[in-house]
Amino acid sequence: MSQPVPPPNQPQQPYGGPPQDGNPYAGQQPGRPQPGAPTGNPYAEQPGPYGQPGAPFGGGAPFAPVAPARDNVGLGILAAVVAAVVAGAVYGAIIGATKHEIGYAAVGVGFLVGFASGKVGGRNPALPVLSAVFALIAVYFGQLLGEAMITAKQLPVTVSEMFFDHFSVLNEMWKADSDFISYLFFAVAAVAAFSGAKKAAD
Repeated sequence: MSQPVPPPNQPQQPYGGPPQDGNPYAGQQPGRPQPGAPTGNPYAEQPGPYGQPGAPFGGGAPFAPVAPARDNVGLGILAAVVAAVVAGAVYGAIIGATKHEIGYAAVGVGFLVGFASGKVGGRNPALPVLSAVFALIAVYFGQLLGEAMITAKQLPVTVSEMFFDHFSVLNEMWKADSDFISYLFFAVAAVAAFSGAKKAAD
């Protein structure tokens, strides 16, 4: 078979050669977009800083969500107060039932108050200090309650009457019965509350 003869005055160019006759796309190979050529996707590549090529849209590293900072002093104080009342009541019941002050119970009171405060309130630096204060109040309240329960077993009065109607007498009895160990439990409870608030906020 004979080969087709090219028309006159039109030189044959190699495939992929330089543009001819002012046609900028004459030398492009089909199926391969040239660098800088528009692709029809405005988000295909975003320019980087200082004119450097950027990463394709959606192809970069995913953004990690930032965890919300917990810092609510009001809720932390409320949690500490509730925990102090509950723990103090349990501590007093233990003293009233056993007629002894138990060191582990005082540690539990302090840690419970601090943990509740830090868990709810977050990492506010005031919460560990406030937790220690509330733990001292809880231990004092528990010891008074235990004293009232012991006295109510010996006198014809109820615990509530002893606690509310004869509080000054109850406080004097508590002072008379307190010793070095009693005050040591206060310090242990305060330290446990401070540590519990720190651990709960981490």
